[in-house]
Amino acid sequence: MRKPVYILALCLCFATACKKAPEESEAVKTIPYWTENSPAMISIMDYVESVTAEKADTFVPEADRIAVFDFDGTLFGELFPTYFDNCLFMHRVLHDETYTAADDVREYAEAFENAAQNHEPEPDSPRSTAQMEAETFAGMSVEEYRDYVRDFMAEPAFGFENMTYGEGFYLPMVSLVEYLHDNGFKIFISSGSERAQVREVIEGTLDEWVSSENVIGSTFSLEASGQGDKQGRSYSFKADDKVLMEGNLVTKNQKTNKVFSIIDEIGKAPLLVFGNSSGDLSMAQYALNHGGRGYMLLCDDTERDYGNIEIAKSFQKDCEEMGLTTVSMKDEFQTIYKEDAVKKGK
Repeated sequence: MRKPVYILALCLCFATACKKAPEESEAVKTIPYWTENSPAMISIMDYVESVTAEKADTFVPEADRIAVFDFDGTLFGELFPTYFDNCLFMHRVLHDETYTAADDVREYAEAFENAAQNHEPEPDSPRSTAQMEAETFAGMSVEEYRDYVRDFMAEPAFGFENMTYGEGFYLPMVSLVEYLHDNGFKIFISSGSERAQVREVIEGTLDEWVSSENVIGSTFSLEASGQGDKQGRSYSFKADDKVLMEGNLVTKNQKTNKVFSIIDEIGKAPLLVFGNSSGDLSMAQYALNHGGRGYMLLCDDTERDYGNIEIAKSFQKDCEEMGLTTVSMKDEFQTIYKEDAVKKGK
């Protein structure tokens, strides 16, 4: 008499499982903080599925699954009110009472801060901002420099409430990094900011999936404390030497330099490139040339961030002409920053 009951129970379990299957399948097709049915998210997940399916012709071994992300404006905000490295530079020159900058550097920093806070173009400068930034940290040890970056990360982010500079990550993109890592991708960051800065900023947020040696960025010159006027190739590092910031820009990691740094430091073309500006198009083109894909964020959210619709439209046109997929921050991100971060300006 129990056999029919058992069969009925099995049928009910099977029916319940069938009902849940679509929901579970649908749940797999999401990445946290992305909107449901985001075209870019679906495109990324479909592509990842194709390169991780072992029996498919499109399968790519883990050793060749490389994803390269720009940093500012791609993983991390660049509109409070400008790039993190520029904000750090202005803080050092204008608001650090322990430091006195050269007159021309201070004059430029004042003009730059005023322009940035009013969303105006960067003013002309006697030399590049990156070069002047390198100068402002000359003489610090690398450890002191990174500590300085860490301290600045605790400062309130301009234009937002309840958010520090160190908390300025795009949550959907952080989730994307984790998703790709979990699918066997090796993640690299290729930033226009100085690399030690970026290594410090990602600590505690992205470093679980992006190791320190996988951070590529602009390079400031270094020197040994006892080196004097000798070139590094002519000086032997001593037991009591410290490594100091020497005070010059060596390489600005932008545009085609990002292609060169990928070749020099990774040695393989990436399958995926993520960026948000013209400075990232070169490495995206390099990925396309080798059968990869490129995804570019559009700064089109003016409610939750300080986006610019005209810039977003122009950049979208450039991307589409190149065959790149664009990501609308306005339409495809459920949220941008941490939950209680609030934009407080226009």
